[in-house]
Order: sequence, then structure tokens, then C-alpha cells
Amino acid sequence: MCIWDWAFFAVFDGHAGARVSAHCSEHLLNSITSGEEFQPQSIAKLAEENEETTINTIKKGIHAGFLRLDESMRQMPEVASGEDKSGTTAVCALISPTHIFVANCGDSRAVLYRGGKIGFSTQDHKPVNPVEKERIQNAGGSVMIQRVNGSLAVSRALGDYEYKNVEGKGPCEQLVSPEPEIYVERRQSDDEFLVLACDGVWDVMTNEDLCAFVRSRLLLSDDLESIANHVVDTCLYKGSRDNMSIVLLTLPGAPKISEEAIKKEKEMEDIIEKKVAEVCAQEGPVSMPQIMSVLAEEYIPDLPPGGGHPAKRGFVEQIFRKLRPDCANAESMDEMGEDGLSGNLMFFRVHQCVTR
Repeated sequence: MCIWDWAFFAVFDGHAGARVSAHCSEHLLNSITSGEEFQPQSIAKLAEENEETTINTIKKGIHAGFLRLDESMRQMPEVASGEDKSGTTAVCALISPTHIFVANCGDSRAVLYRGGKIGFSTQDHKPVNPVEKERIQNAGGSVMIQRVNGSLAVSRALGDYEYKNVEGKGPCEQLVSPEPEIYVERRQSDDEFLVLACDGVWDVMTNEDLCAFVRSRLLLSDDLESIANHVVDTCLYKGSRDNMSIVLLTLPGAPKISEEAIKKEKEMEDIIEKKVAEVCAQEGPVSMPQIMSVLAEEYIPDLPPGGGHPAKRGFVEQIFRKLRPDCANAESMDEMGEDGLSGNLMFFRVHQCVTR
């Protein structure tokens, strides 16, 4: 077994500032692989062990890496002084030639799509979860309005040290725990793709919706950056009001581009274009909300599964600007804030990470 054959992917969703999330994005992998479990001599020994022993050793190393990083960040000057109170969720995947290891701490999420269905998904660490709630209460805290002490919306995170100062309790027994939940899946030939995303995505799309949407887009294009952009845009149009980050990783069983799917997409877009043209032909002002409302009442076959009408909003806007530039430009000006930024987009810190 060679560690150089492995790959690492992660999403960090910071809160109360960006310092901890930025630090974790730079140092989590090193914190994991610097442990004794990942040293060359240990890796060499693992090659001689049975699969169960190997997996347990790797899980132990990942677990230790999370806790080691969380403890080390306490010494950062801004954190030690109490000036910085930020924290971050973390979901990461270490992929070997034979296995997928996923570690989750917080409410970002990983989903593996395999053989046309959900292979597995991580579970969000929320204060209302019975196991999480029990730990919080045992540490002297409470869960109010679904938050730790009525404030923090996640029950596990890196950083957030103001919730980790209960005397007599270990690091994994605090109000907020840095302990990752670790999942292991043996790789299979029909593994299609793995998605890592923060809660801004999952707030408006279920596991099934997102996977169906991604799969439908992979039948049309192998441009993963475009697909990631399309996911984020669709979540925006579905009403997400949180940060959105996504990593999309395709695996050998991913669907190939289908000429039949491309044909159906074109036919569907032709129908949409015709409907939009009918609305734009009306006298007087026309707006995007008006157009989308009309489309929502129409039966349009082969809309993107999991995305529906919102997934085609970008396409609709293109037609709107072409047919009624007067109304489209006026609407754009109405959405601009004093600083020249779109009022809608001021709420988002969007980042798309894409790989194969």
C-alpha cells in the first residue's frame, strides 16, 4: 500500500469569521498524515495486515489528525487571546485505490452515488440529534431553538473554543466536539460520483435531488466546473441563503455523455424558449418573476430532475435579455445596491471546487 496513490478532497464551512476554516483548509491533511499511522514504516506494515486491521488503523489516524489540529489551533495568538472566536465544519474524503474514507465534523455532507442510487451519505451533526444533545447536556449546556446554548447551529466543529472549556471533560465530551464521524466504503466498479458540499446546498436540495441533478448533467457534459456552477446557481434560485461550496468528484462508473439526453434537453429548451417568447410579446413591462411564475404553471417535459424550473432560470434569463433588453436591463438596475453589487449576491460567498 502506497500513500502516494491516495487523493484528498475537503469542504470547510466557516462561521463567526474565516480564520479557522482557512487554517484547516491548509493544515488538515498534514495533521492527518503526520500521525504515526501514516508514516512510511507504518504504511509498509499495514500492507501485511488484514483488511479490517488496516481500515481501523487508518480510521484511528484520521480521528487523531482532527483532534491534533483542533488542539494546535488553540495556540494561535488571535485564538488564545479570545479575539478570534471562529469555527468551521469539515467534511473530507481520502480515496485509496481500494477504499473511500470520509470524515465528517459538523453539518457539511458527503454523498456517494453508486449504481443509480445513493450508496451512502454522512449524517449531519445537529444539536437536536439525541446523541449530540446528551453530550451537550452532560457538559452543562442546553439545546434551545435547535442550537447549542441557543447560539451555535452545529454540535461538532473545529475551533469554536468558547464551547470547549468545560473542566473535567475530554475534547470529545465538550459542548461542541471536534470528533469526526468516519465512514469507510470499499470502492466498486459502479461508483459514479462523490459530492462534498456545505449546508447552503443541502438546505434546498435533498441527497436524492442533488444526485439526480448531477447525474442528469453528466449525461450532457463532462465539464465538471460548469456542472458545479449549475448546482450552485440552482440552489441560489431555489432560495438558499447561506454560503455554498461544492466538490464534485467523478469516479470510473460515472455516466457518459448521451446523445439522447442532449436531444431531450434541446427539445425541452425549445419549449421554454417558446413560452418565454409568448410572455415577452405582451405589451408593457415584463419581469423575470413574472416569466418564472408562468413557466411554473406549465407542464414542461424533461426538466432537470432535482432541479426543476429553477435549474433553467439562467437559460430563461438569456432569452429574456435577448427578447426584452429594455425590461431586463431595468430589472438588473433595480437589483443593484449602492456599492454596485447585486443585492441577491451580497449574501453569498460562493466557491466551486471541481475534480475528476
